[in-house]
Amino acid sequence: MRKLLYALAATTLLITSWAHAAPELRSDHPDRYTVVKGDTLWDISARFLNNPWYWPEIWHVNPQVANPHLIYPGDQLALVYIDGKPRITKVATSDVVKLSPKVRSEPIDTPIPAIPLDAIGSFLTDTRIVSPEELQGAPYVLEGEDGRIITGAGDRLYARGKKPADKVGVFRRSKEFRDPETGEFLGLEAKSIGAGSVAAENGDVLTVDLTSTNQEVRIGDRLLTNVNRPIATSFVPSAPDQKVEGQMIAVDGGVTQIGQYDVVAINRGTRDGLESGNVMAVLQSGNLVRDPVTGETIELPSERAGLLMVFQAYEKMSYGLVLQATQALEVGDKVTNP
Repeated sequence: MRKLLYALAATTLLITSWAHAAPELRSDHPDRYTVVKGDTLWDISARFLNNPWYWPEIWHVNPQVANPHLIYPGDQLALVYIDGKPRITKVATSDVVKLSPKVRSEPIDTPIPAIPLDAIGSFLTDTRIVSPEELQGAPYVLEGEDGRIITGAGDRLYARGKKPADKVGVFRRSKEFRDPETGEFLGLEAKSIGAGSVAAENGDVLTVDLTSTNQEVRIGDRLLTNVNRPIATSFVPSAPDQKVEGQMIAVDGGVTQIGQYDVVAINRGTRDGLESGNVMAVLQSGNLVRDPVTGETIELPSERAGLLMVFQAYEKMSYGLVLQATQALEVGDKVTNP
């Protein structure tokens, strides 16, 4: 009975500490910081906090500043204390500007993104997770003009099937994702090859003019509606609202070792409580060692080896970007709340 009480107390303490974790300021944090071009929200968060995913808890909106929710190059951020708690806010510059009868022009900057968008742009705008039935039922490439088996931007090709839209994307079947523990089908990756416009429709034969390609289009590639999904810059680092545990199940590019700014797939999605902006800790399994006394094989505790941020969440799986890696990571490493 006493052992049971000890176990319950330990579990309660663990849950309480997780639920009440708080932002921790870095010992070398600045009191003010001027945002520069090339900054990301993650970079700025890491300048102030030991745990950058708690940024939403310390961000204080100043209603006297234009666009208080967004951060732009040139903005000044200040660390202030409100009711004894640290808060970071945008502050207006105190420079006095002398007005004169002349034209004043200012560059139109875009707000800084949460993470480097050049590393994930193709996943947000092109590559998508689909069902096998959706891809199998899509029109497929027959051949290019003049009987060519390979086509590219500026070429014309012919496809067979029901026209999905006037503007189409060319996709190729890629990875099939399954849960490594349960074997459940999680989704099929459709890799973007290019885009084009349907120039003519003759029965079920489509004439398509390719407007852009990132690799050669081949016979059998599929046509899907070209969805114009703008790159989101509004998500911010945050911890999942509930306990989530999963695995990295694939890495873009097929490399064996995973490092900073690599895109990975994980076997958890929106049904598990994940959403864009959630930060996950990456844990590497401990080595298997032989107990010299009993002869048993013992697995050493898992060690934290990195952080990733989910940038695209589907129902059963998600894509994430590795933001920190203290050592080479691998497919199969565990992910959990930071």
